[in-house]
Amino acid sequence: MYSSFFKRFIDFITASIGLMILSPLFIFTTVGLSLANQGRPFFIQLRPGLNGKLFKIIKFKTMNDKEDAAGNLLSDGHRLTKIGKFVRKTSLDEIPQLLNVIRGEMSLIGPRPLLPKYLPLYSETQNRRHEVKPGITGWAQINGRNAISWEQKFEYDVWYVDHICFELDLKIFFLTIKKVFISEGINSSNSLTTEAFKGN
Repeated sequence: MYSSFFKRFIDFITASIGLMILSPLFIFTTVGLSLANQGRPFFIQLRPGLNGKLFKIIKFKTMNDKEDAAGNLLSDGHRLTKIGKFVRKTSLDEIPQLLNVIRGEMSLIGPRPLLPKYLPLYSETQNRRHEVKPGITGWAQINGRNAISWEQKFEYDVWYVDHICFELDLKIFFLTIKKVFISEGINSSNSLTTEAFKGN
């Protein structure tokens, strides 16, 4: 009953209120990133949602599109803007996803939506992470985020699918707030972004 009805109701109300409360930050960040990214403050990309159905995720754009002489994008470290680094460190880049939650494409709590190219690489068990809507934060995020292996992330994701309930979502919500304040697990130990998943 919770996952099929009340969770969606709580998501919609909480995301709507959250967007209103965070609107000053939303506007300030949009303006700052527009100046840093040649008028393009948002990063929009296809991601698999419930049952693997693709949707367009919205995030703040923390890296510019600078290229080398050959036309290839520079490394993440060279493209991450100063304001983008701050936005990523404080997790402000996740705020636009509240729009995805309001539209019903995402939930506040659930497995993080990954890249479509990973879909054929999942094992049958790992693919169960798509049995629920993807979330802005999830069980894997409060247990290591980008600092743990892909296998561990997927184990946490499937565990969440099997144990989803209001009490668990509430625990994840408050632990996420705590981790945002201490900036824990945002990046893997040796990279600005997580290494690509290459299959099992």
